Amino acid sequence: MKSNFRIFRGAVLIASLLVASCNNNIPVDQGPDLPRSTPEAEGVDSRGIIEFIKAADSSKHEFHSIMILRHGKVITEGWWSPYSLELKHTLYSTSKSFTSTAVGFAVTEKLLKVTDKVMSFFPEYLPDTVSPNLAAMEVKDLLSMSAGQDPDPTFLIPPSENDWIRAFLSRPVLNVPGTKFLYNSMATYMLSAIVQKVTGEKILDYLTPRLFAPLGIKGMDWETDPKGINTGGWGLRLKTEDMAKFGQLLLQKGKWKGKQIIPEEWINEATTFKIDQAPGVPDSIKQKSDWMQGYCYQFWRCRNNAFRGDGAYGQYIIVMPEQDAVVAITCETSDMQEELNLVWDYLLPSIKNEPLPANININAEYNKLLESLAVGLPERGLESKLIASVSGKKYQIDKNEMDIESLSFDFNNNQCILNIREEGKDYLLTFGASGWIQGSTSRKGPNLLYKARGYFEGIPPVSVA
Repeated sequence: MKSNFRIFRGAVLIASLLVASCNNNIPVDQGPDLPRSTPEAEGVDSRGIIEFIKAADSSKHEFHSIMILRHGKVITEGWWSPYSLELKHTLYSTSKSFTSTAVGFAVTEKLLKVTDKVMSFFPEYLPDTVSPNLAAMEVKDLLSMSAGQDPDPTFLIPPSENDWIRAFLSRPVLNVPGTKFLYNSMATYMLSAIVQKVTGEKILDYLTPRLFAPLGIKGMDWETDPKGINTGGWGLRLKTEDMAKFGQLLLQKGKWKGKQIIPEEWINEATTFKIDQAPGVPDSIKQKSDWMQGYCYQFWRCRNNAFRGDGAYGQYIIVMPEQDAVVAITCETSDMQEELNLVWDYLLPSIKNEPLPANININAEYNKLLESLAVGLPERGLESKLIASVSGKKYQIDKNEMDIESLSFDFNNNQCILNIREEGKDYLLTFGASGWIQGSTSRKGPNLLYKARGYFEGIPPVSVA
């Protein structure tokens, strides 16, 4: 499902890579920011982290940031320039795990049950004929990606559709709900719509006093549908440390700063096996895949008895209970399994049971490596002979799915200013010939349902480089 995401790749930088680790057993003074420590003090060999970073840099993956926590403390944090700690990152489907948590709060407050029928919340949107399978669909079927629809309706909803709930309920439910896994981002959207229906609030607003505020998370935003419902299955933007905090909360079974902010029972329910994504596949194949370990309530089970929030192109919050660790990652990759393999091959073996002695030489190499992290710049070739003939001219564009009306290029002072005219508005992006030029744009960025109306309502301009 991940490959169907559309992305404006030029330079939308809203993100950081995060690897985090957390602690169920040792009390940690958790303020607005997570406490800091060193790898060896928390029983992690820096050499494993060094090898992980070197392997990441030599791979085909474009890592954006990393934060590693052990025993509730940040032991490693780094951003590949021009990404930086203050930037929010588009989480893609990692958003789903936060939607699941909103459902958990609503269940805790007895506003709904996971056994409630989906159709009961939206009688006004039901089709003229309600099939037995649609009538049987429950909230827990949405949570476990077993709604019964086939094919996935997510990419069948046209951009002009205003009523996403009606569109979802109108799709055929060919399988008995709860019996067959099919990744379905619109099912997660329906969870968001249900929570908004029973609480009267968008899930972003509903989660703010219950989840985000206690964890000291601020400035988050979340895309919406045309009617102002948060998209649920995608579209949440958070900072690296925000992702780490959420992973730490999960590892601590819903407890934060000594207070149980969501019941341990819900965390256990949401993060344990619910359905097999690949029934009948031999164990020899399953043992090599983190996508065949079982699906939970908008979380994935992993190898090594871990679980994760998971987003397109490699956005991860990996919770490792046996190691008392969390790994959160933001990345741009076409091979998400290989990205996870780096975690298991390098980071997991570096986690030990006891504190380790400090090593001055290793620490110096470790610190120097973190300070040097950067997204590689392409080698600059010879000056293009086209520059003189292109610069300053405007090119009208035939009708296209991006609704771009014209493009113009202005080359000057080792820079190129690209002017994109789209739907009657001009958007300027400045490119450097030999380095990053940072700025922002109000041009709409990455989105699952391309050109869906209303999806960036109220969202501030995004950072670009």
